[in-house]
Amino acid sequence: QVQLVESGGGLVQAGGSLRLSCAASGSIFGINALGWYRQAPGKQRELVSAMTDSGATNYADSVKGRFTVSRDNAKNTVYLQMNSLKPEDTAVYYCNVYILGSGYWGQGTQVTVSS
Repeated sequence: QVQLVESGGGLVQAGGSLRLSCAASGSIFGINALGWYRQAPGKQRELVSAMTDSGATNYADSVKGRFTVSRDNAKNTVYLQMNSLKPEDTAVYYCNVYILGSGYWGQGTQVTVSS
């Protein structure tokens, strides 16, 4: 079994930064593709950023230039660095990783940006 544990969320003022982490443990042979999603109250879950197993990345237009996705293969951990945060970034953030063709979700971490 694979477990994902997210951390790094919290309350921050607009313009501030947070770094989310998503650590995978269990029967892991390496993380393949990964993504970060978010869901604000009353809204659908949306893709924020993704990274393929070759390292190619993409970002939602709303976060381009502010968010950066990365991974540490040695630690089986993925990150989302979020800078210049805005109140509209407030949401629960979820990591999603693919390991040997199966997808797994983190438990979610709350990010709240105050104006």
